[in-house]
Amino acid sequence: MDSSTEHHHQDLIGEDAVRKIRDFVDSSPGCFFCTSDVDGGPGDARPMTALQVDTLGNLWFVSASDSLKNLELAAEPSATLYFQGAGNAEYMHLEGIATVLRDPVKLKELWSFTMKTWFTGGEDDPRITLIKFAPTYGYYWDTKHGRAVASVKMLLGAVLGKQLDDSVEGRLDV
Repeated sequence: MDSSTEHHHQDLIGEDAVRKIRDFVDSSPGCFFCTSDVDGGPGDARPMTALQVDTLGNLWFVSASDSLKNLELAAEPSATLYFQGAGNAEYMHLEGIATVLRDPVKLKELWSFTMKTWFTGGEDDPRITLIKFAPTYGYYWDTKHGRAVASVKMLLGAVLGKQLDDSVEGRLDV
């Protein structure tokens, strides 16, 4: 089938969107976490690791209470996350509201020993805060049948001189 007749757009809603976000984060948890500055202008983009996607589609991060990120989020809680999957074949962009909070029960659930690199006092370090990121809009770019099939289709398309596109993209509405 020629790619021009294939369906390349699929919006995901509710549980399907949450599943897509969770699957993406499980395979590639690193992202750029972008904030606005205290005056409402462009803030900083910093690499962060999403530790969990909960059942409602919220993404959870750990952050230092004295970080510029927390200061920017206190002034303007809207944030944007940019993810790139393994193999450069998958991408996800999420916009949402980030809430900085302290929750010892949630921290215990998310805590790993390697976090002591940043929080030398361990789980009881007074600088530890959590960030709950609640997506309000998202968009993803992916392959329909996985990277292996996409690679074969690209190679075959190049040999045949035909566009054999295996991509799919769409909105994520949690």
